[in-house]
Amino acid sequence: MNAYQFKQSMNRKGNCWDNAVAESFFKTFKSELIYGCKLKAIEQLRVEIFEYIECWYNKKRRHWILGNLTVDEFNSEQNNSNKYVA
Repeated sequence: MNAYQFKQSMNRKGNCWDNAVAESFFKTFKSELIYGCKLKAIEQLRVEIFEYIECWYNKKRRHWILGNLTVDEFNSEQNNSNKYVA
């Protein structure tokens, strides 16, 4: 982390809410894409990860926390509702 100048975000023991969203994403990512896959070349894995996030996770996968919308639908609604705020 120091080599990349990242700041570690950790809360006190037993209070993991600051990482809940990331943990939820990675659990879903692993179970839907990674587990059960055979080892692949790094470039093929990069392509599959990109396609999973950009073509499936953001555009087609519905999220209950977003009102059963996709990430793109949610962002579009937010952008449309913010256009008329003074």
